[in-house]
Parts: sequence; C-alpha cells; structure tokens
Amino acid sequence: MPAWLRWLSALASRLLPATLFGRLALLLFVAVLASHLLALTLMFELRPVPEWRTPPPGHPEFAPGFQGAAPPSWPNSPPRPAGPPPPPGGLLHLGASMLLDIGVRLGALMLAAWVGARWLSRPIRRLAHAARELGQDVHRPPLPEEGAQEFREASRGFNQMQAQLRRQLEERDRFVAAVSHDLRTPLTRLRLRAESLADPRERQGFQHDIAGMEEMIRATLDYLRGVADEEPFVLLDVVALLTSLADDHPAGPDAVRVEGTARPVRAQASALRRALVNLIDNAVRYGEQAHVRLRDDAACLRIEISDRGPGIPPQRLEQVFEPFYRLEASRNRHTGGVGLGLAIARDLVRRQRGRLSLHNLAQGGLQAVIELPRDSASPSPRPVGRA
Repeated sequence: MPAWLRWLSALASRLLPATLFGRLALLLFVAVLASHLLALTLMFELRPVPEWRTPPPGHPEFAPGFQGAAPPSWPNSPPRPAGPPPPPGGLLHLGASMLLDIGVRLGALMLAAWVGARWLSRPIRRLAHAARELGQDVHRPPLPEEGAQEFREASRGFNQMQAQLRRQLEERDRFVAAVSHDLRTPLTRLRLRAESLADPRERQGFQHDIAGMEEMIRATLDYLRGVADEEPFVLLDVVALLTSLADDHPAGPDAVRVEGTARPVRAQASALRRALVNLIDNAVRYGEQAHVRLRDDAACLRIEISDRGPGIPPQRLEQVFEPFYRLEASRNRHTGGVGLGLAIARDLVRRQRGRLSLHNLAQGGLQAVIELPRDSASPSPRPVGRA
C-alpha cells in the first residue's frame, strides 16, 4: 500500500467516531445529505431551459434595449395572456421531476445502505472466520484489535479466550505425560510380581487383569492426547496408507480388503492413521473382515469401511461415539474394548475438517463412512485394488 494511502487511512480512522453507534449515525447523515445533493443537481441539470426569442416591434413585451438576436422570421401571434407563464412541460414535466427526485434519493440511500452494511459487518465476518479457524487450530494468530470500540472489545475477549484455551491444552499435555508415567510404573511392578506366582492359573488371571488395565490407560491417554496434539497438515497418499494398514494387520493381509481410486488429500498423517486403525480393528473384531472402499470426487474423499457383523441398533448409532460407551453390557475389555475407539476416531476425523458417521447395511453389517474435504489442487487419482 502506498504511503499516501496509508496516511489517508490513518487520518480517516482518527476522524471516524470511536463507537459503532457513532459510525452508523455518521453514515446515515452522509447518505441522506448525498442523496439530497445528487437529486437537486440532477434536477437542475436535466430540466428543460426555455428558449428566449426577441419579440417583434409592437409586441407588448418588446423592449427597445433588448440585445437578443431576433429570428429571421417571426410568426404573427396574438398577445400572451396576462399573468405568469405556465411551467415548461406542464404537469407532465412536474410529475417526471418528482419521480426523478424520488428515484435518485432512493437509489443513493440503497447504495449507501449496501456499502455501509458491508463496511460495518466486515469485523463481524472476520470474527466469525476466526471462530471457525479456532476449532481447527488453537494456535492461529490472534485477531487485530482495531475498528470500532465494540469490535475492539470483542476481539480482545476472543484473544483472551484463545490464550486461555492454549494454556488449558498445555496443562493437559503435562497432565497426560505425568499420568502416563505414574500409572505405568506400578503396573510394571504388578506384572513382575504376577510372574513370580507359583499357580499358573492365578498368574494368568493377574496378567489378564493387568493387560486390561494397561489397555484402558492407553486408550484413555490416547483420547486425551488426541485433543491436545498439534500436527501439521500434509498432502497424504490415502491409498498407500490403507495398503500398508491392510498388509500389516495382525489378523493377516486377507482380513482387510481395499479397493477404489483416490487422490492425495490434505490431512494429518498420524491422526488419520489412528482413526483408520480404530475403525478397521472394529470391523475385523465384530465382522471378521473389513472391506474398505474409496470414492473420490471434486468435493470430498469418501472412505467406506464395511463389515459383516451384527450391526448396531439405529437408535444407538450416535450413542456409540460417546466416550466409555459400550453397546452391550456383556462385552468386556478383552472383547469389546473400553468404549473409546469410536470417540477417538470421530475426534481425529473432525480435526481433519471431516465427518465420521455409521450406517447399517441392508444386507447386514455396519458401515463407517469418513468424508474428508477435497483440496481442489490435488493430483490425479491413483487406483488400488486388493482381493
């Protein structure tokens, strides 16, 4: 921006009222004044001007000293009646002038209202955009505290809220690290003591209980860490990621089948991998096999993970996303987990600006659908197929 333009902008900022009410009052005053001046100017500029002609000698309005140029021929006409002359154009011209005046004023006011609304709502749009970005990145730059007094106060409050959220997340990081260390140490001692038990059956029971406690602690810490971790977005090859998950799955390469085409998508690699692992593990655990299908278009990348399990009652398709919620009371931590897998998966997908939902299939089984927003600059699709 040129220096003179910055100087004018700073001068205008100083001359403008400090409050939103004052700026709105100034805008209305300027709009009304401008509409009146514009209407009057147009009326005087566009009104018809009467043509002056020199009357012939002997005419009642003939003046000897008049210097106007007489026309070459003056028609014989009767004397003009006494009294003021009628306005040019008569009532028709008067009505057209009034319509022109009203139209110009309304047009000027509407234009001023449109410009003023955009001018006054710009800080509100900026605040709304910052609020949307805060849900994705709590470390985004703070809002500039400028503009009217009301907007400065709103920006200041927003920045204070953002700073408080950052402090809370940092405290959560420290808490997760402390809990992870403090809980794993006594569990390790318990495992060592359990191995020294003479009774194999009792030793195996202790080991199962310790393994269940470790799984619950790990899942809980993963859930807490998933909210706090910050990871950069990269252009991720989802096809290669799913292929590696299928090849490395503990149930064997035949437990996961991947097919479809996909272009790389902007995402957090570790977060999306953890979400896919949770969903694929659920499909293999309850449906024996996970069928992953990729559907790619200009709007989003759709990842469908289907199984052949019993499905979920329709009224509980949203409840299963709640932390520590388990569908059946008969499920224990060795068969059904601790009820955090889907909660973690949805949280991680939301961090990708995506959406995770569950649907029962008509032929039986459950389908988990991940929808990730598509980057328009993504490269061409890459096909994949696994039997």
